[in-house]
Amino acid sequence: MNIDRRSFLKLTALGLLALAAKPALDLISKPSAARALDGPVAAKRMAMAIDLKACTAGNGCVACIDACHRVHNVPDIGNRKEEIKWLWEAAYKQAFPDQENKFATVPLQDRRMLVLCNHCDNPPCVKVCPTQATWRRDDGIVMMDYHRCIGCRYCMAACPYGSRSFNWRDPRPYIKVIDDGYPTRTKGVVEKCNFCEERLADGLQPACVEACTEGALTFGDLRSGSEVRRLISSGFNLRRKAELGTSPQVYYLL
Repeated sequence: MNIDRRSFLKLTALGLLALAAKPALDLISKPSAARALDGPVAAKRMAMAIDLKACTAGNGCVACIDACHRVHNVPDIGNRKEEIKWLWEAAYKQAFPDQENKFATVPLQDRRMLVLCNHCDNPPCVKVCPTQATWRRDDGIVMMDYHRCIGCRYCMAACPYGSRSFNWRDPRPYIKVIDDGYPTRTKGVVEKCNFCEERLADGLQPACVEACTEGALTFGDLRSGSEVRRLISSGFNLRRKAELGTSPQVYYLL
């Protein structure tokens, strides 16, 4: 292809402009600086095990739910249609619709289960988010960036577990005591469980695990010789809607 001197200079100038613009484009298109904490945990895969025999959620115990919602400033709207929840209870048939078995033990089928974000290895919520407001860390924790969230709710539609809540109004007037250790949200923002990543950074266990007096909740690194790895490997367990290919990382021990 023949090209004169003037055309060559124009092309060179355009190329230099593109290179100069790349850092600015990267700031727009890449996750925020807060996501740098992926580095130290890249060799880990965090997961939770829930011992259904030890858990007394079906008997009215909500210590884990209260602890989770308290430290994360989850509002109590008092309206089911606008309910914000990170950790909550669901009937067995709702939690495990694919495990329906008329011959299963009655206590199991009639009980209520603790449910939360499953921090999937293949999270559909991440794939549909147009602003990268939700992303998966290298240790498997699926995160939310409240500043990037535009409230499109695509992630809510994609999540097969109903694990995300939308703030239809300013949640702050519905928080009895605001905990300064975690940011409050605003109207138009989606939120969910984050495996207490802010507590993990301080070497603490998730608030729900710490609050459980029955030892029903176990959290840890699947890639190490942790207790959660031992529990999952030593007996039969269920995962919610695993047949969808999401690879959920909350295990229910039977």
